[in-house]
Amino acid sequence: MPTSAIISTNTFSKSWLMTGWRLGWLVVPPSLESDLGKLIEYNTSCTPIFIQRAGIAAVTGGEPVIEHTRERFRRARDFLVAELRQLPKVEVAVPDGTMYVFLRVKGMTDSLAFCKRLVREHGLGLAPGSAFGPEGEGFLRWCFAAETDKLADGVRRLRAALG
Repeated sequence: MPTSAIISTNTFSKSWLMTGWRLGWLVVPPSLESDLGKLIEYNTSCTPIFIQRAGIAAVTGGEPVIEHTRERFRRARDFLVAELRQLPKVEVAVPDGTMYVFLRVKGMTDSLAFCKRLVREHGLGLAPGSAFGPEGEGFLRWCFAAETDKLADGVRRLRAALG
């Protein structure tokens, strides 16, 4: 019987709102367990106990948190997309499974320069599409994991930048 070569990884970061806590898990074929144990011991040992306990709480009782977060993000996404679609020069699609919207600004050819200007002149921090590879040029990435009043303020700032 062939040995499985699939390794699955996941983290608690996004789903359970534990970004930066560096806790996750691996599912590996039994043949890799001993070597993987050594790798983990020498590279990541000793996740603090409060983070380990938070991980247990997330796995045993965190599903309502995930559902609440999904609904909150869905409302924020729908709000932001609707607002962006009202701006001239802006094209945006509704993302299905993320907390980011990619938008295109017609006529923008240097997303990094545009983002630097947004921060400097309008106090709005968006990620340049070019940071995600050459195919991203001409786009901006906006994280909508925020309250709608903050998103509305950001749209106001973008509208001012587009003049």
